[in-house]
Amino acid sequence: MSVPHSPVPPPVLVPPRTTSLGGVVREAAVPALAPPVYWGSLGDLPFDNAAAAPADVAFSRKEQDGLWRDVTAARFAAEVLAVAKGLLAHGLRPGDRLAIMARTRYEWTLLDFAGWAAGLVTVPVYPTSSAEQVGWILRDSGAVACVVETGAQARLVRALRTELPGLAHLWRLDADAVGRLCALGRDVPREAVAERRATRTPEDVATLIYTSGTTGRPKGCVLTHANFFSEVDNATELLHPVFASVSRRPASTLLFLPLSHVFGRMVAVGCVRARVRLGHAPTTRTDELRADLAAFRPTFLLAIPYVLEKVYNTGRATAERLGRASVFDRAARVATRYAQAEAARARGAGAGPGPRLRAARALYDPLVYRRIRTALGGRVRYVISGGSPLGGRLAAFYTGAGIEVFEGYGLTETTAASTLTPPLRPRPGTVGWPLPGTAVRIADDGEVLLRGAHVFAGYWDAAKGEAVPDAPGEWFATGDLGALDGDGYLTITGRKKELIVTSGGKNVAPAPLEDRVRAHPLVGDCLVVGDDRPYVAALITLDADGLAHWQRMHDMEDVPVEELVRDGGLLADVQTAVDEANAAVSRAESIRRFAVLPVEFTEESGHLTPSLKLRRAAIARDFAEEIAGLYDGVGRALP
Repeated sequence: MSVPHSPVPPPVLVPPRTTSLGGVVREAAVPALAPPVYWGSLGDLPFDNAAAAPADVAFSRKEQDGLWRDVTAARFAAEVLAVAKGLLAHGLRPGDRLAIMARTRYEWTLLDFAGWAAGLVTVPVYPTSSAEQVGWILRDSGAVACVVETGAQARLVRALRTELPGLAHLWRLDADAVGRLCALGRDVPREAVAERRATRTPEDVATLIYTSGTTGRPKGCVLTHANFFSEVDNATELLHPVFASVSRRPASTLLFLPLSHVFGRMVAVGCVRARVRLGHAPTTRTDELRADLAAFRPTFLLAIPYVLEKVYNTGRATAERLGRASVFDRAARVATRYAQAEAARARGAGAGPGPRLRAARALYDPLVYRRIRTALGGRVRYVISGGSPLGGRLAAFYTGAGIEVFEGYGLTETTAASTLTPPLRPRPGTVGWPLPGTAVRIADDGEVLLRGAHVFAGYWDAAKGEAVPDAPGEWFATGDLGALDGDGYLTITGRKKELIVTSGGKNVAPAPLEDRVRAHPLVGDCLVVGDDRPYVAALITLDADGLAHWQRMHDMEDVPVEELVRDGGLLADVQTAVDEANAAVSRAESIRRFAVLPVEFTEESGHLTPSLKLRRAAIARDFAEEIAGLYDGVGRALP
């Protein structure tokens, strides 16, 4: 049994303790807010919750008729027990690996906790993975059983069975895998599951999460139950207003990011741990997600910048279509100024928003801000953003519109967040300060190093069947470049391996430039190039929704995209995005030329990872001719 945990009452925030060298902050650390867990596992949580508050709503589940129905803590524990008994009936032993390949849905979380209750190690597989990727993960992890969602996925796995001699079981969710497991385990005594749970400790492996990898084969990150306890307990303590019921309305969230990714998984575990109502949405397609948000009405959301950009850009496009673009733009400026004034007051550098600014914000609330909040379900007060930098402009807009944004930074190897924006102390443009229990150090070459109980045990070694530490020493080297300010806030400036060095010797981090260009509603993705070249250039793709809106507004709906990418008006609008990005850097670091591609970078094309990161080598290979053209007089030259 794990130690019962509650995020109430709110903690006293302890600012980071910083260490400087030569006048530059090189280290920041925050003491843990939550005590460590010394016994039990994540598999105990459903049963702890059922014992403490059986009638509390643990989940809301969308049924086949489209209606959302509540699942109590007692019912969830009963379902976890039934599935765990089925896993035992199939002969799965402690430490066996159970792979789960499905979209974000209730059964994913049910199987996760049932696997833990049965003493298993769960292995997530992205549902969009290729046959090669699926085969590698199942083979390297030594998965004994696999649950897939669809018949197509089952056929994919069956085609690999000859190279997977250890895979003994394959179940399909759309063929009632859960019901079949429950039926088979009906005669297994519940004490068998209790005995299996009793053997688990915090130091046991909870999951192997394979990094999506922008190059090379994915590596299995070994995360223990203790890693998750440290991460979610400290995060829920720090973000007390988010996870606690601070009003009459209980906290709730609708999870639509992949549970195959550590970010979504951490929040799912955190919601069960903190007894927060959780829902699942299988898609981020605009219309379907909007409908699910409107029906579920969450109080907070977990999102990647892409989703927040889409909501903002859709709101702007709608206003433009109605002839109210200038109203939206003024409201955006007011929201940004309001958030900046609040941030300045939080750090003691100002008095906060004045009467005129407050009045302007009140004026635009029903015209613009309320519509943005409605697009997110109507009750959202907080957003936790991660995966990539959100950008100060967008963070300030949402904050000014009445949605407090907590931006975080972390990796699979750190069980998600290692830094997080502290409540009521925002600093747009940063990724917050160290999560309680975490230390951040900046190495001599600018690399971000991390230390804490949430840092993984190591990478999976299939031959040894255990974790092997990444490198000797107590600090984990992230591969990211960053800087700490005087108050311990971290800013990420790029990836160490992605640094571009021009032929003139200028070092350029491409990611910040790419993020700024991508913020424009017309832009889908941006790849900055220029290594060993005379200047920096970029390949740019168009966002499908943004392009469709642009075509409607310019009466060019029948013009094919192959012609549009050469249209002077469209190129001028894309140049605006490039100009805005260039305004934040020196001329030597600026994008001097760009080419707009008539295709999108997608996971299916091999140009994006499942977590939507650019596969730079693949893009450079497939668009070598276009890149060469940027240095041969072809492409859009900037003045």
